Amino acid sequence: MSVFSLDALDLAALLCSRVCHDVISPVGAIVNGLEVLEEEKDAEMRAFAVDLIKKSAKTASARLQFCRLAFGAAGSAGASIDTGDAEQVARGLLSDDRTRIEWNAMRVLMPKNKVKLILNLCLIAAAAIPRGGIINVTITGDGDTTAVNITSKGPNCRVAHGVPALLKGEPENGSVDAHGIQAYYTGLVARESKMDVSIEADAEGVRIAALPVAVASEVTAAA
Repeated sequence: MSVFSLDALDLAALLCSRVCHDVISPVGAIVNGLEVLEEEKDAEMRAFAVDLIKKSAKTASARLQFCRLAFGAAGSAGASIDTGDAEQVARGLLSDDRTRIEWNAMRVLMPKNKVKLILNLCLIAAAAIPRGGIINVTITGDGDTTAVNITSKGPNCRVAHGVPALLKGEPENGSVDAHGIQAYYTGLVARESKMDVSIEADAEGVRIAALPVAVASEVTAAA
């Protein structure tokens, strides 16, 4: 099957919709909190509003910082990104009282598309554990030998329907909507980075691997 090609304008529009979807909820909560502060005189309600504004502002900031690296330009063409920054935004967005991130990687400068790939794979891993759990990110090698392995374990761990096909650029119904754009975009970034992505799920969890295409081909041939 040939790789599906999404029109550039549609890709931009769907990615913008994805980012807006991520930030609209906390921004709306900030607006609600400010309205309470403006109208309420009760000290307890005002304290609740202030707490809501603080938490929502922190959430909105974390989502925007993550999206800037995962979807944005984050520098000029050919720029590299510090993997320490990637770890920071991943923890800021995904780590909470239900989800723990284990990040096993040296802090290095890495081509920005590979960093985007890692962050987008983290999103897919997080979506696989809707009730929380553990996300383990391991990055080995460097340059053309860089390999990424991400696992997620938690209650009701599963991969959303259609994600493997979207990663391959082969959407099952021949089109991509706002729900599938992130997985489809991840596949685009992987191919641009000359990385092959595989995803497996069983009772023990979800395992995602991103290997250089040449290495992935050798593994497949050996199997």
